Amino acid sequence: MIAPIASVMFLGLVLGLILGYAAKVFHVEGDALVEELIELMPGTNCGQCSFPGCFGAANAIARGEASVDCCPGGGRALAEAIAAKMGVSLGAGGKADSGPKLAQVAEHLCIGCARCFKVCPTDAVIGAAKQIHGVLHGACTGCGSCEKECPTGAIGLEPVPVTLRDWNWTKPALAV
Repeated sequence: MIAPIASVMFLGLVLGLILGYAAKVFHVEGDALVEELIELMPGTNCGQCSFPGCFGAANAIARGEASVDCCPGGGRALAEAIAAKMGVSLGAGGKADSGPKLAQVAEHLCIGCARCFKVCPTDAVIGAAKQIHGVLHGACTGCGSCEKECPTGAIGLEPVPVTLRDWNWTKPALAV
């Protein structure tokens, strides 16, 4: 009884040491700029930017193949942060930011087809087949993939409601 346990333990120890040594020998340093850009990005890998996830978008931005405002999920704030990190100006050609949006389900239109929660990258859409679905607003990034997939148009993106925590007073117009 002890011999099989000891042999498996010995095998695990030897293979672990071999893998640890191989990890040290074959370690590849990554690009520091790409790592910093990945830290800034939302990390949902929604694919709205037409790159394979946030890692692909960060690589493209670092190489100069994509603009700093290519991530729609991050909005204008992310574009400004990336532009500051890269040392470039965002310019007036940046995308207009209509503010953060969240998915909302119109319950009277939902037929429970279950297509929307299969395409949600953050699992924010909850429900089951033949039941009305809902959206967890804490997990929703506003990527819009569920909106495109819904056959009845029951899901739409709506602006985040303003609360006391995120309300800002608009600047008054300058007198002429």
